[in-house]
Amino acid sequence: MPEPSSKPPNPNEFPLTRWSLLRRLGADESKVAGDALEALCQAYWYPLYAFLRRTGYNPDEAQDWTQGFFHYLLETELLTKADPTKGRFRSFLLGSLRNYLSSEHRRLGAAKRGGGKPLISLDEQAEARYSLEPLESHTPESLFELSWAHTVLARTMACLEQEYSGKHDWFLHLRPYLQSGPDSPSYRQTALALGKTEDAVKSGVQRLRQRFQQLLRAQIAGTVQSVADIEDELRHLRAVLSS
Repeated sequence: MPEPSSKPPNPNEFPLTRWSLLRRLGADESKVAGDALEALCQAYWYPLYAFLRRTGYNPDEAQDWTQGFFHYLLETELLTKADPTKGRFRSFLLGSLRNYLSSEHRRLGAAKRGGGKPLISLDEQAEARYSLEPLESHTPESLFELSWAHTVLARTMACLEQEYSGKHDWFLHLRPYLQSGPDSPSYRQTALALGKTEDAVKSGVQRLRQRFQQLLRAQIAGTVQSVADIEDELRHLRAVLSS
């Protein structure tokens, strides 16, 4: 079975969260525009939830406000007013959340805030995930950034694993090499486990790493204004993960 394609992804193949599509949401009722909003929700709901939890809201309140905020974005068509020249998309989103919270009356109930119709399906394990976050080392803002970075990596890994669906055992054995460290198995150990040569394993790891980087760039490309911004955003992601 051939290896997954190492052809660099075409940015046009990953358009769902691009600024241009999100700004069409107010006037465009097409499936493409709807998918753009769905992708936005799935990519950012947990970073926003983590921000709210670290700010002081309890789990139920954080879920209610997250749902309500996405309804607010949809109802006000705020995304059509977003200006990509004024900063990163997630900075716009976090600023919009702050404005939303400050303008809402805290006495409103969850049904009022969410309109009684959940817009997104929040992960039932959200609080378990949040419990693993660093307790003291992050502010609400830095935790938002860290959650964003981990979400980007998780979505990239999910795409990569899907591409290897026909060779899942191969993928599971090579995945540890995406992170270098003393605990990584030797090529010889992996070759013996897979019944392959060491050269085959080395080549497979190289292709896996290359494809991961391509898919990571594609994830980033969906939230920046132009290709020229991708490298800057990747540097920021690395800085967030190393802080």
